[in-house]
Amino acid sequence: MDETHLTQLGRVATPAATPEQSRLERVPNPQAGQLFVARFTVPEFTSLCPVTAQPDFAHLVIDYAPGDWLIESKSLKLYLSAFRNHGAFHEDCTVAIGRRIVETAEPKWLRIGGYWYPRGGIPIDVFWQSGPVPEGLWLPDQGVATYRGRG
Repeated sequence: MDETHLTQLGRVATPAATPEQSRLERVPNPQAGQLFVARFTVPEFTSLCPVTAQPDFAHLVIDYAPGDWLIESKSLKLYLSAFRNHGAFHEDCTVAIGRRIVETAEPKWLRIGGYWYPRGGIPIDVFWQSGPVPEGLWLPDQGVATYRGRG
């Protein structure tokens, strides 16, 4: 990835047809020597059920401790939008997003929480992280309550 050639920031850009075709971009981290957490909250993520083609909805929370790179947020928005017509199970979508960000930005650490809204009466929450939490990293709660139904 050549971070000096951003293709979407400051330009008209549309989502790719598939997540695989989407260009996730990175920019240099001006605080590369510091240990900190950056959070992306995506309350309206959508994909398609690979069996029924019905829409699935999730609230994603992505926390990462950047190294030398930051994820460029417009490219992340466009990448996530490419899932709108993508058929995949909740687990696959959540883990694939986390792995793609790790591949692109090479963070010190990343976790993603996929809080999926119920379909068929069963909510599915999916969590993935790239490894152990770095020592000394302040890690806030993701702030999303587990699904309680009509409780």
